[in-house]
Amino acid sequence: MTTGLVMADYIFILLAVSGLAFVAELMGSAFIYVKYLCAVYLVWLGITLSFSKSSTSNPTIQKSHSSDILAGLLLTLSNPKAILFYVALFPAFVNVVSVTLFDLMVILLCATLAFGSVNLGYSYLASKAGAKVKTSSSFGIIQKVAGAIMASAGISVAVKA
Repeated sequence: MTTGLVMADYIFILLAVSGLAFVAELMGSAFIYVKYLCAVYLVWLGITLSFSKSSTSNPTIQKSHSSDILAGLLLTLSNPKAILFYVALFPAFVNVVSVTLFDLMVILLCATLAFGSVNLGYSYLASKAGAKVKTSSSFGIIQKVAGAIMASAGISVAVKA
């Protein structure tokens, strides 16, 4: 998922550096569709999680890496604050007129290290916490509550979109 989050940041950085603010404005209407897609995805994940059978004997879950990357990409692309940051504030810190290819690579590397490392840290902590919770006798209840929260978040995103 971190890969998808960083990929979306790359898209925003490339838009900001290339000075294509008008493209970002055109994408504004597309964000509504991305938000609804993300909302439906969250509701679906929440319902699936809530109604899945809890199993403390085999807590491993097989997931597709490509769906995780897509989820991270859609999550960041649907965040209007991210595009506003990159398009409005980013040029205030970087002279986008004189950015060379080397400068762009350094900017992307900095974004990868800054955002990627933080998100990987969150992923690591969540993984460790998840391993502890999965061995708990109350895993089924936690799973249903987490599913309800996820579905509620999806409904909230849809209502606010």
